[in-house]
Amino acid sequence: MATDYDSPRKTDEELTEDSLQELQARRLDKSATTIDIDPDDVAESLELPGADLSNEELSFRVIPRQADEFTCSRCFLVHHRSQLARTESGGPVCRECAA
Repeated sequence: MATDYDSPRKTDEELTEDSLQELQARRLDKSATTIDIDPDDVAESLELPGADLSNEELSFRVIPRQADEFTCSRCFLVHHRSQLARTESGGPVCRECAA
């Protein structure tokens, strides 16, 4: 729910003036609005892990590692050389893994 921070706020006196019945009525009004979701529609949009994806094709282009990039020896992600923290015997280590 969005909050308008520019709107005037209630003082402590105004907050205590709200009766218990008003607060309960507001809560009931908010809970009365429910969303009707068809479970069949939800089930069709979900993909199960281990699904057969052998006939699927990649929809993006893979770019090889550039000259100013390195592969971290711990997380195996490709980073820009500005993220290089140090080089160990196993290879380069990024700043995130070195922390």
